[in-house]
Amino acid sequence: MVTVESDLFSKRRAALKKKIITEVKEQNIKFIRLLFTDIFGFSKNVSITTDELEKALDGELMFDGSSVDGYGRIEESDMYLVPDLDTFQPVTLRPGAEKVAHIYCDVYGTDKKPFEGCPRQILKSALAEAKELGYDLNVGPEGEFFLFNIDDSGNPIVNDIHDNAGYFDLSPFDQGEKTRRDIILKMKQLGFSIEASHHEVAPGQHEVDFRYNEALDIADKWMTFKLIVKNIAHNHGLYASFIPKPFSKESGNAMHCNQSLVRNGKNVFYDSKTDSELSKTAEYYIGGLIKHAKSIAAICNPTINSYKRLVPYYEAPTNIAWSASNRSAFIRIPDTRGAGTRVELRTPDPTANPYLVYAVMLKAGLDGIKNKIEPPKRVDKNIYDMTKEEREEFEVEQYPRNLQEALDYMEKSSLVKETLGEHTFNIFLREKRKEWIDFDTKVHDWEINKYLCKY
Repeated sequence: MVTVESDLFSKRRAALKKKIITEVKEQNIKFIRLLFTDIFGFSKNVSITTDELEKALDGELMFDGSSVDGYGRIEESDMYLVPDLDTFQPVTLRPGAEKVAHIYCDVYGTDKKPFEGCPRQILKSALAEAKELGYDLNVGPEGEFFLFNIDDSGNPIVNDIHDNAGYFDLSPFDQGEKTRRDIILKMKQLGFSIEASHHEVAPGQHEVDFRYNEALDIADKWMTFKLIVKNIAHNHGLYASFIPKPFSKESGNAMHCNQSLVRNGKNVFYDSKTDSELSKTAEYYIGGLIKHAKSIAAICNPTINSYKRLVPYYEAPTNIAWSASNRSAFIRIPDTRGAGTRVELRTPDPTANPYLVYAVMLKAGLDGIKNKIEPPKRVDKNIYDMTKEEREEFEVEQYPRNLQEALDYMEKSSLVKETLGEHTFNIFLREKRKEWIDFDTKVHDWEINKYLCKY
């Protein structure tokens, strides 16, 4: 049986390889970008010409892993990029540019085994565990970003936001409408299904939501989405930033993750026989997410700035609770039922690595299902205004308040360590600890303005 499956896989891969080579020739594509992602969620690529295409498609292209954050050491730097042939796509992001194609890759070591620090492999491993239990994970992210005007060097002017529009405003107040429209057109050209787009709450802030799909595909699409947004903004003479909180008194950027588990094509979070129409599977999944909320915080919110977004009264989730409509909660359950029944995890922001976020949230949810973890009572009132007694009644805990606190919880988590693997777990902690120390030991303008003339 294994041989038959292997033969079928080899035949399919050979057919895809032939199709890609033909398409590259017919479309006169000059360059192919072999894309991968580092541990901290930054896109990387090795660009090749068509002369190297066949070698690359066979997974024989090597690169220096020691030059990529969190990958290899100098003495073990050689690594292989193995393309996922299903992700091949012709892409042109700049007017007048040579035709290029993108293809997402998994990273392998010289032993031809998956590299333990490859985020894509980490997600695939979590998805394989879900598959063994009979589940597939669907994810639908909400993408938020800011548009800034730029200086003569193309750098963003921090105090010169692109417009002063607000939630759902139209042009001429929404001066980013044309940019957002071109982003959507490019996304659709590349196979995205767009559910909604609009101006967000803060000045210069925008949101684009694309349709859910299988988690690995959506993680790849999220990385492509960020490339599209930045390039199209550049074409319009603007700078797009996914920073969580550029302005202290405005709402910040999130990457809300709508998710559901599917078995045999049916959404297992839906149960028409319960009052809430949520299944026990969904409740256990929520229970797992809530149990591990603090442990996965550093993965979902990996920067110092991430926690400036997570403050009360900006529709940001500062409390570990679940609710039907309360946007101050860690988890929200949108009203849609049937195939659209889903759990919305509201903490992640766009600085997070989507592969790692989807992996840890899935593992947390699966832990809830396997161990039948009941969630606390649902909270359908404004948690910001709850008394201490009410918080205790509903078992509402505070989400980590800064990166250091989140890293402390992560370091104690066997689930996160198991999900990420020893290599990624240790490097992530080490580098993010350095980031916190660097921030914590700097003297900031706020301190000078607050204290210099007072003392």
